[in-house]
Amino acid sequence: MSITDADARFAPSHVGPLERLARQTRSLGHARGNVRLVVLGGRLVLVWLPAFALVASGGAALSAVVAASLVTALWFVALRAAFANYFTVGPVVASAVGTATGLVGVSALDLWMPGMDFGEAKLAETAAAVFALSAAWEYAVRSVVKRRVLIVGTGRCASDVMQELTLDRRTPFTVVGVLSDAAARGTDRQAAQELSRVVQAHRPDIIILADERAGGWAMEPLLKLAPLGFRIVGVSHFFEHALGRVPLRHLTPTWFMSMLHIRQKPYTRLTKRTFDLAVASLGLLLVAPLLPVLVLLVRTTPGSIIYRQIRLGEGARPFTIYKFRTMRSDAEASGRPQFAQEHDPRATRTGRMLRQTHLDEIPQLWNVLKGDMSIVGPRPERPEFVEMLERDVPFWTRRLLVKPGITGWAQLRANYAFDVDSTAEKLSYDLWYLRNRNVVIDLAICAQTVSALLLRRGR
Repeated sequence: MSITDADARFAPSHVGPLERLARQTRSLGHARGNVRLVVLGGRLVLVWLPAFALVASGGAALSAVVAASLVTALWFVALRAAFANYFTVGPVVASAVGTATGLVGVSALDLWMPGMDFGEAKLAETAAAVFALSAAWEYAVRSVVKRRVLIVGTGRCASDVMQELTLDRRTPFTVVGVLSDAAARGTDRQAAQELSRVVQAHRPDIIILADERAGGWAMEPLLKLAPLGFRIVGVSHFFEHALGRVPLRHLTPTWFMSMLHIRQKPYTRLTKRTFDLAVASLGLLLVAPLLPVLVLLVRTTPGSIIYRQIRLGEGARPFTIYKFRTMRSDAEASGRPQFAQEHDPRATRTGRMLRQTHLDEIPQLWNVLKGDMSIVGPRPERPEFVEMLERDVPFWTRRLLVKPGITGWAQLRANYAFDVDSTAEKLSYDLWYLRNRNVVIDLAICAQTVSALLLRRGR
């Protein structure tokens, strides 16, 4: 939907069920509260049922209702905290984190509370049930219940938000409208009055301030309306929260201060290195039987078995990356470096199969053991392209703040980078990872990578 300077100051996203819902909300202000009660009640019930089954079968000394309430409370709090912190990675990951955290609390309750003895098998069964039910419920809720978004301000920023949300129907957000230039061109007082009217009429869940001018005059009326329960966010933070990427067009150097902020939770080098060594060692053990077969396949075409290439690592330090050769030996006979493409004509028949299954990247596990790479991180780039990328892609060198990885958030969300535009798109996801990385995110990316390979989804 385009943002137009229409006669009406409030421009709805489109006419249809959502617009009718917005009109009904004007007279039925309690409707959103009823929906929240249904969602919250469903979450509680789906945790209560396996918790009650656990307590009833365990013969607890306390009454089944009281014991089940304690177990439900522990798991429910853990699940809500997980969904608050891991929104972007999806319901499955958040449910897994919340279930595991809740299991620790319930196990402690089982150990220290007199009269309780659930047993390891029953706890495991209950945790599996809590995980499955909560993941299914949250997936259904996100598919049906959309958070209502109001955009304050117009121009390129607002257009970007609307374009992203209208193109991707899977996001749990819907734009109910924008406060257009017709309101912004009046006095700040008139704009504030119009904003108050619109917010009270349409009851948005999230209000996006799309430009600095809107942030100036809109805060005072929004603070007065705070009891309505909406949340305020800027464009870049909304992109991070809703889409899992950082919009380069709206990024400023001060954004990177958050990576060094005093409240930023550290992902220590020791923790990251331990994770890398554990996963790389396990990976080499699992793929060891395949190595002779892969060597024979590569040798069916002339050239070396292992392809070596100089890439840039953490802090722009060069290192040698290892891969099974997938291209002809004369792939760069012209002497000019070229971006690799998804359907690269230089790839051999065997190489195309290896690239599609990503088996060609198995030797990079050795790079991880050496410390040049990580399991999860931005893909390492060739130094020949650095000058061009630094010139044409804002903040590109910031991805060198961490070790490059075999897989990563950008690899799951975007295709091969073969030019400046596609490189900028992948960078937007890499920057999201830089700020949000931790063990849980790394585990989630690894799990989604395995899923994508097995189901042949994504890159």
